[in-house]
Amino acid sequence: MNIGIDMMGGDFAPLEAVKGVKSYLAIHNTNVNLYCIGDEALVKPLLEEHQVTSPNLHLVHAPQIIGYNEHPAKALKEKPQSSIAIGFQLLAEGKIDAFMSAGNTGAMLVGAMFTIKAIPGVLRPTIGATMPKSDGSTGILVDVGLNADCKPEQLNQFAILGSLYASIMLGVNNPTVGLLNIGEEEGKGNALAQATYPLLQQNKQIHFIGNIEGRDILTPKANVTVCDGFTGNIALKLAESLHTIASERGHGEDAYFKRLHFENYGGLPVLGVAKPVIISHGISTATAFHNSIGLAVQMLETGFCDKIAQNFTA
Repeated sequence: MNIGIDMMGGDFAPLEAVKGVKSYLAIHNTNVNLYCIGDEALVKPLLEEHQVTSPNLHLVHAPQIIGYNEHPAKALKEKPQSSIAIGFQLLAEGKIDAFMSAGNTGAMLVGAMFTIKAIPGVLRPTIGATMPKSDGSTGILVDVGLNADCKPEQLNQFAILGSLYASIMLGVNNPTVGLLNIGEEEGKGNALAQATYPLLQQNKQIHFIGNIEGRDILTPKANVTVCDGFTGNIALKLAESLHTIASERGHGEDAYFKRLHFENYGGLPVLGVAKPVIISHGISTATAFHNSIGLAVQMLETGFCDKIAQNFTA
C-alpha cells in the first residue's frame, strides 16, 4: 500500500514530519510505501541529517505551500504545486492509496470533497474523533467540526458513518448510538435535536439508545455520540484541555488522562469520502505523524472506505 504524507503541513513541519516518518519506519518493517510530499530543498536535507533511509521511502517534490490563513478553494486552485494539491492529485490518480496532512484544514476538506468526492449516497462527509471512555473502551464523537450547521438527515447519516467506524475500526460489536442533547427525554433540545431524534429512532442500520448528555461523552453509555460540528468541536477541544490541565497539575502520566492526548490518535479521518483522508492537528509532532500513518494503514487493511461504499450502495 502507498501512503502520501504532506511534509509541509503543521506548525513544526517539515522537521516533525521527518521524525514521524523515521519513527514509523523504525518500528514497522512492512510493505508500506511512504510518499513524502514537500519542498525537496527543505525535506531532503532533514531526511539525510536524521538518516531516514528505506527502499519504501519516496520523496515527491512540491515547491509550494498552502498557509493556514489562505482561502482553501482559492489556494488549491492557485497553488497546484503545493504539497496538499499534489497529494490529492496522486490520490485521485491512484498513485497513493491514502493521504494525510497537518496543514490547512479547509484545503484538506475541499480536496477531500471535490477531488476525491463523497461516496454516492452520502449527503455530507463528516469528521469523527475517537473518545477514550472511562471503562477503558474507545468510542467516537461525530461531527467534530466539518459541518457547523447541520440538517436532521445529515445527523442521521453521521450516526451510520460513526457506527461503521466503531464496528470496523474500533472492533465494537453492534455499537450503541446516542444523540448529544441537553437532557435525556425525547422532547428535549433545539429544533435540530428534536427533528433528528425520530430519524435515529426509525433507523434500522444503527442501535439508537436515545439522548445522552455532555457528561456521558467520556463514559461507556454510548459507543457513538452524534451532534453537529459546532457542538462537537467544542466538546472535543474541552476533552483535549483535560489532558493539558492534568499534565500541568502533575497527573499527565495517569493512564486515563494520557489517552486524552490527541497525538495518541494521530489524526481525524474524513468519513464518507471514497479514499482514506486523514487530517492531523496543526501542532502535531513526530508521535502524531507516526500514529496518523498507522491510522491510514489500518483504514486500508480493513477496507474501511470500500465497506462504507458497500453499505450505502445496499
